[in-house]
Amino acid sequence: MSEHRFTCAVCGAEKVHTGEFTTGYGMDNGGNKVCYDCCGKREWEYMRDTGRATLYLVDRQGCGWEVTNWPGTLKFRVRSIRKGSHNLAGARYDVRFIDSTGAEWHGVTYGNMTQICHCRRLKQKGKRAA
Repeated sequence: MSEHRFTCAVCGAEKVHTGEFTTGYGMDNGGNKVCYDCCGKREWEYMRDTGRATLYLVDRQGCGWEVTNWPGTLKFRVRSIRKGSHNLAGARYDVRFIDSTGAEWHGVTYGNMTQICHCRRLKQKGKRAA
């Protein structure tokens, strides 16, 4: 295993990452290195602000399903999952999960050869837009 050192552009912490398959960081639009923890926080801020996210649907093999970001620093337990059919992808998975604020989300994954889950926050029932 190789050791890699970098400074996170968001939190400023010096990080040490050991691993063969990952770098230990993501890159922002400016090419700056962002640690996985800050990637999760940024992903959450984007979700909260826009009501949309592209995450991953993961089967935890006996521990249930999760929707997560790539490094796994942002996770939501799937409350319900339904498998249906799709004319091109063959299968379609519809999931629902609750975020840390209590808002309900819906996600869709198309096909069996991907984990990409297109998510959006659902409107709360009984609430009117101001």
